[in-house]
Amino acid sequence: MNWKTKFLAAPALALATLAAMPMTGMIGTAQAVCDPGERIDGTTAGWAAGKAREAGYTNVTMERKGCDNYWHGVASKDGQTGRIVVSPAGEVMPEGD
Repeated sequence: MNWKTKFLAAPALALATLAAMPMTGMIGTAQAVCDPGERIDGTTAGWAAGKAREAGYTNVTMERKGCDNYWHGVASKDGQTGRIVVSPAGEVMPEGD
């Protein structure tokens, strides 16, 4: 077998190997993160970060949005860095308040 034959055979062998592999746990395991009936609004991380900046925060990083439509992130204010939450109405507060 010359190098051309080996080169062309490798992709075919890879596909055959993948096709023969059993499917494990990946099919049918997707689950909704939010409960039925919870409605996700159209707010974005950029919108939430803007609200945080308007409230005087700097170094804002929005990390995730909860099923309650509250954005969670990290930001600095008055020389301190901590976790913040931005409500769906745009209210910004330290997380845990």
